[in-house]
Amino acid sequence: MNSIVAKEAITSYAVNDLILKRWSPRSFSPAPVSQSQLDTIITAASWAPSSANEQPWRYITALKQNEKGFSALFNCLLPGNAVWVKNAAAIILCYTKLTYTKGGKNNVNAFHDAGMANQNLLLQAVSMQIYGHPMEGFDKAKTVHDFKLSSDFQPVCMIALGYLGEAENLEEPNKTRELTPRDRKALTEFATNLVE
Repeated sequence: MNSIVAKEAITSYAVNDLILKRWSPRSFSPAPVSQSQLDTIITAASWAPSSANEQPWRYITALKQNEKGFSALFNCLLPGNAVWVKNAAAIILCYTKLTYTKGGKNNVNAFHDAGMANQNLLLQAVSMQIYGHPMEGFDKAKTVHDFKLSSDFQPVCMIALGYLGEAENLEEPNKTRELTPRDRKALTEFATNLVE
């Protein structure tokens, strides 16, 4: 069984194909992603909704062919992610602005809004047959230091991007993870319908 078959989402209700196809692979092919493709993917992120249209998300990106930039982001990853991200075509750092530009008040929606932007990014990538894997497993203090983020900004996640590779190219336990079918909680576990 290949990863495309294993990861195909099965739902009780008809859901948009891009959502069904989106998943977080660890095996990437050597095929490059172009700067134009990466710019398209980041543009999709920019059209996410945000509180007061603040658009607090920020991105630092590097294609693999830009060895210096790729290494700068790659060197912030924890070892468990670095072992497979080394084959990705691009790495993205998402960080977010913690205060509103107007008035300087705390933006309690900053992480939510960055998440919305990241979902746009991931779905745009899938529409181009490029897959993304968001990661929490990176050294946030090193990231803040290396990229000179001021105290008004905080890292959210890193995202590996690329075309799908073969699961057999991964070592365990990542090979098994790549081929394990996805599942989700039942609607009754997280959604409540008010009927009166």
